[in-house]
Amino acid sequence: MGNLLHYAIVFLIVAIVAALFGFGGVAGTAMEGARLLFWVAIVLFVVALVANFVRRA
Repeated sequence: MGNLLHYAIVFLIVAIVAALFGFGGVAGTAMEGARLLFWVAIVLFVVALVANFVRRA
């Protein structure tokens, strides 16, 4: 899951740099990729947390 967050941060940095240089299309695409990876990481974290609680019960 750490890799997902790493790639989300990389996409976010790419989006910020692309926006600074005026590449709106690339910035938008990179931002959507960062947002998608962030939410996937959050969902996987919650699923793992619930599975851990169920397994211990």
